[in-house]
Amino acid sequence: MAQVTLQGITKRWGAFTGVSNVNLEIADREFMVFLGPSGCGKTTTMRMIAGLEDPTEGEISIGDRVVNALEPKDRDIAMVFQNYGLYPNLTVYENIRFPLKVRRIDPQTHDDRVHRAAEMVELGDLLHRLPRELSGGQRQRVALARAVVRQPTVFLMDEPLSNLDAKLRVSTRAQLKNLQHELQVTTIYVTHDQIEAMTLAHRVVVMNHGKIQQIGTPTAIYDNPANTFVAGFIGSPAMNLLDGELQGGVFKSDNVAIAGLPADRNGPVTLGFRAEDARVVDADGAQIAAPIYSVELLGDATMVTVRTGGSLTSVKAEKDYRAEIGDGVGIGISPDICHLFDKESGQRVSLAA
Repeated sequence: MAQVTLQGITKRWGAFTGVSNVNLEIADREFMVFLGPSGCGKTTTMRMIAGLEDPTEGEISIGDRVVNALEPKDRDIAMVFQNYGLYPNLTVYENIRFPLKVRRIDPQTHDDRVHRAAEMVELGDLLHRLPRELSGGQRQRVALARAVVRQPTVFLMDEPLSNLDAKLRVSTRAQLKNLQHELQVTTIYVTHDQIEAMTLAHRVVVMNHGKIQQIGTPTAIYDNPANTFVAGFIGSPAMNLLDGELQGGVFKSDNVAIAGLPADRNGPVTLGFRAEDARVVDADGAQIAAPIYSVELLGDATMVTVRTGGSLTSVKAEKDYRAEIGDGVGIGISPDICHLFDKESGQRVSLAA
């Protein structure tokens, strides 16, 4: 097992910088998720760890070895890709076994290792089949077993669930989490799906425009986003973000007035709050009063959305709440649930009075 350390990692292609000065320590046996939108640099960072891309600047260490000059095959890593990468003419057994043959592992150990890896991902009854005879979820599990059989020091997983339907994603996600818990192997996982990040990770690295925006546990990132990008990216729905003015401890914007905020900061700010932290109340005395823009039944709750200025603002009501588009509604917002961000930089500011 091994920790992974990135020091000053930068990747440029001509004048374009894809990854900028990334510094990161991934602990031994940690499940670290790189999260961000397409083009944010997360896959490029993983590819540099794997040795598939060379960093323009910086140093990558796996365990106590600097690996910049090592070929991918010499870094003791195993990768799982979005497209499975199975050999169509080989059975499941032979696909899983293939890394052992390539690395010239003692053939007498192959059968035991293949069966153990297959059982871990519940493929024991499918070893005789060809990839074309499998479902998408089963093919992804073959790719996982092929990585497991290697017994590497680091797993690298690049959006491995993105080709699966919603139901398969949920079940395969649970298998992945259990598998990492069993194997206790350092795992780096790339995704643009914040639900995957929140459910799988010990820690999350949120990236945008090639830079790290925040590193922390899923709970820390959800409860205390470092800036408006993280606040608007994490959560389903994302955090409500309202631009307005803060004067004397009162935040004001179109149809919005929230008192009880810190009185030592005045001027333009962005205020944020989570939909589940607010509540539907009578319009009289509400912090937001506006007509309903949409109503969505979620099963366990009802999502009520209003338009405030140029923004859509959502609140979760009780599951039996009923109203029509255009009806007036009040939203109650306690100052204790509010987050403040600098209007220009987007960085979080303290709520200490």
